[in-house]
Amino acid sequence: MIAELGLAALWLAAALSALQLLGGVLAQRKEASEIARLVRPAAIMQGVLAGFAFLMLLWLFYVTDLSVKLVATNSHSAKPLVFKLAGAWGNHEGSMLLWVTVMALAGGLIALVERRLPEKTMLATLSAQAFVGLGFYAFLLLSSNPFERLPQPALEGIGLNPLLQDIGLAFHPPTLYFGYVGLSVAFSFAVGALLTRQVNPNFARAMRPWVLGAWIFLTLGITAGSYWAYYELGWGGWWFWDPVENASLMPWLAATALLHSVGVLAARDALRTWTIMLGVIAFSMSMLGTFLVRSGILTSVHAFAVDPERGSFILVLLLLYIGGSLLLFALRANTVSEGERFSVTSREGALVFNNVMLSALLGIVLLGTLYPLLTEAFDVRVSVGPPYFNPVGAIFTIPMLLIMAVGPLLRWRGDSFARIKNSVAIVAAIMLAVLALVLILGSYGLLPVLGLAVAAGLAVGSFLPLRGRNLMRAPLSLWGMVIAHFGIAVALFGMASETAFSEEKLAAVPVGESAQVGPWNVNLEQVAPVAGPNWTAIQGRLAASYDGGDPVILTPESRNFWAPPQETTESTLATRWNGQLYAVIGNQAADGRWQLRLWWKPFVTFIWYGGILIALGGLLALIGRLRTDLKRRYVKSRQADRAKEAAAL
Repeated sequence: MIAELGLAALWLAAALSALQLLGGVLAQRKEASEIARLVRPAAIMQGVLAGFAFLMLLWLFYVTDLSVKLVATNSHSAKPLVFKLAGAWGNHEGSMLLWVTVMALAGGLIALVERRLPEKTMLATLSAQAFVGLGFYAFLLLSSNPFERLPQPALEGIGLNPLLQDIGLAFHPPTLYFGYVGLSVAFSFAVGALLTRQVNPNFARAMRPWVLGAWIFLTLGITAGSYWAYYELGWGGWWFWDPVENASLMPWLAATALLHSVGVLAARDALRTWTIMLGVIAFSMSMLGTFLVRSGILTSVHAFAVDPERGSFILVLLLLYIGGSLLLFALRANTVSEGERFSVTSREGALVFNNVMLSALLGIVLLGTLYPLLTEAFDVRVSVGPPYFNPVGAIFTIPMLLIMAVGPLLRWRGDSFARIKNSVAIVAAIMLAVLALVLILGSYGLLPVLGLAVAAGLAVGSFLPLRGRNLMRAPLSLWGMVIAHFGIAVALFGMASETAFSEEKLAAVPVGESAQVGPWNVNLEQVAPVAGPNWTAIQGRLAASYDGGDPVILTPESRNFWAPPQETTESTLATRWNGQLYAVIGNQAADGRWQLRLWWKPFVTFIWYGGILIALGGLLALIGRLRTDLKRRYVKSRQADRAKEAAAL
């Protein structure tokens, strides 16, 4: 009964999405005022029904209803509760239902609270949102029904992929979906503004919170996913340039460019066409990522490999949304006025330069991700990894970060670098000092050395916009920018340090003996079997001492899951302020020794500290912008009331 209720709610939500689309289209005609009144209520009710459908799916996983195919193939009665619930979105059908649910809730929220845009533009936006949503409803209901019943209930569930039975993966996918859906909302705003030719600061102010929210969630999702891969997969790396990793990075790069562009449009009425184009591209990248992850053309622990038929369905949606939006942009771009002009040496100029660099980085990642897939179609297998991405990406990343360090110091409209030459000199001096220090300390690769120098300069440059200000009265949005830019410097410092200074030790150690890696002495005290709720493991007990200090106990494991059967490596970490010891235990050799793989990774945790700071900066900026918008709306409301009172007198 629960499954039938969820499916019925999904069908009703799809019907309301069709009504919302039809009403929004007809509302562009003046004589269609009656049906136009239904658009907002349809969007709100659609969000309620989609949310109800997803709650029904969660309940089915909570009670482990093995008569539902999705539960039987992705859950198990012995799984911990958190992983039972995570199983609801740890698969293809459930994750798509989560996507549709968040999209419907976002559309309902827009319909409920957004009053800044002209009604015609607002209805066009909701119509575009319904157009996107309707394709996903069709995909779910016709090709990927999450509530499908089995002819006979299963005796026991197969269970969730053991690699996904981790608390990080319980929260990583939803954050990415929130980000993707936020970009779909930005896309809908862009399409609505194009259809009604209302590309102006009001449109940008309505769009900006959604872009900023999407960017925050994407940042958190990528950060969490990176840390999960780092400690769960057992190979000691934090980024592999896996195509599925790139599938989340590409929308983030586009969203970062869009975030800065929409800010300029909202504040200075410039970059109108650029903002619309980036809105289309950002959502296009999220759709491309959806296709890569769910089409079955990729083999990855992150991917939801499905049959080619469903992959073809997604490809049709991809071509429909991207092709349709690009066609609309081509037809309507010439109707979008240029907006306010600005000098090359201005804050807008710096933002445009960095947006070009971000777009180039996006192109590099896109090419490196798709090229192996294209060659494989011709039976030629190639691998594109760090030797391509790192040096080619650095060509554009380093100039972008240098401009980021000093660009916020420039004035709007027009300025000269001569005015900020002292600040530029400070940043340059710090970079040169760090560069010299690192070269004196040892011989390291070019990219890590440049990364350390640029990170130091950016860290200082991030706080220069606060110089001379009353810090207590500085706008919250300014603090957000400062903290986000500083977070990028922190993350870059962690990346460069991990690359330059890491040490690795692969050793075969008998119980009772030690291995040395960096400043750590690691003693293998014992190896014993242990059991979990749905797995057994061989667990090593390591006593690790840093520079002869008191030992800390580490317990790496080699686990065997039985639902479904799979062997996994569970690393263990010892974290200090200046880095992490990373330990993995392997198999036992014929002579009784145990394989240990140890890494000492100086300052590696700064990568994820930086990611958190970036997201925090975005959150502060979002709160600041929302407060400003509320104040602006309150002032306008008071002025309108006073005008009415004056007219009455």
